[in-house]
Amino acid sequence: MELKASRMALSRLTAARHRLEARKARTDMREWQVKRRERTRQLIELGGLVVKAGLVELADDDRATLYGAFLTIAAKLRGEDREKAMVLWKRKGKRAFEDQNCDHASA
Repeated sequence: MELKASRMALSRLTAARHRLEARKARTDMREWQVKRRERTRQLIELGGLVVKAGLVELADDDRATLYGAFLTIAAKLRGEDREKAMVLWKRKGKRAFEDQNCDHASA
C-alpha cells in the first residue's frame, strides 16, 4: 500500500516537474533565444513585405526569380546610384504605407 502511494506521489511530482520545465522553456529569455526570436520576427516581416508588394503572385512564387530580382536590387545598392535609388524607393515605400493606412482607416 505504501509502495503504491509512493509511486503515485513520484508520478505526481514528475508531472509537476515536467509542467514547470515546460513553463520555464516558454518564458526562457536566454540571450541566444531572444536574438533568434528577433531574427525570426525580422524574417517574417520581410517576407510579409514581399507578399504585400505582390511579388509572390507576379513571379508565380518562383524563388529563383525573386532571388534574382533581389540580387539586382543589391547590385544597384552597391553601385554609384545608391543614394538616388534609396531616396526614390524610400519615398515610394512611405507613400504606399500611408495609402494603405488611409485605406484601412476608411474601411
